[in-house]
Amino acid sequence: MTPGPAAPPLSGARPVLICLFGDFRVLKAGTEVPMRGGGKTATLLTLLALGEGHRVSRQAILGTLWPDSEEPQGSHALSSMLHGLHATLGDALDGAPPILHRSGACRLNVEAGVGVDTAHFNELVGAAEAHLRAGNTQAAMAASAAAVEFYRGDVYACDDLRAVVERERLRALHLSLLSRLADEHFEQQRYTEALRYAGRLLAADPCREDAHRLVMRCHVRLGERAQALRQYRTCAQVLAAEFGVGPEFLTEALFERVRLAPDSV
Repeated sequence: MTPGPAAPPLSGARPVLICLFGDFRVLKAGTEVPMRGGGKTATLLTLLALGEGHRVSRQAILGTLWPDSEEPQGSHALSSMLHGLHATLGDALDGAPPILHRSGACRLNVEAGVGVDTAHFNELVGAAEAHLRAGNTQAAMAASAAAVEFYRGDVYACDDLRAVVERERLRALHLSLLSRLADEHFEQQRYTEALRYAGRLLAADPCREDAHRLVMRCHVRLGERAQALRQYRTCAQVLAAEFGVGPEFLTEALFERVRLAPDSV
């Protein structure tokens, strides 16, 4: 299969990049930096990275990181963590702190050069949507393909409810992009590419019957009728194991067409 496009560079210079897709990482000038404080440091940076405007109230941070501590102890621990992050990352930001602590809240210092990979993903999705509205299908596909290549796995796990909601939103966007790309490649008769994106969609969500149906149609168009029939069986097995149900009517109907009249698919 043809490899997907390489992920594009982040927009603008980002001397410090917080990476949330897949495993949590912090990059300084492109090199991963070990984080002091273990999981609490990762949780703090994740909360800020996913927060609206990359900002979270001080009270919310204390409640998440040190729920069983008195406020003075929690405040001291937060100050120590911010100081440690400044010592670790400040040299890449011309001495500026990576996190600003003002007006009862903490905020990532994006003006100094702190970036977040999820923000870049959102930029790519926004570009794809803008191209679609303008009727530029090819540009929309290019931006969508860049976005799905940039998505390196679901956002780093964090128990904060707002972070969980944002993680699921980003995951749903990723699945929607994969589906759009698979459908568009099918319409353009690029069946191998359509199979590649549909396969990635099923790897992320094996219960997507629309993706199973698209895989079946691609195999038929490629002259692989037996493989299309096997895909139906895979779909039925997945749904039975996961939900105890069978395929829906559209999937059953497609199976019958593949079985009895493949030229009509």
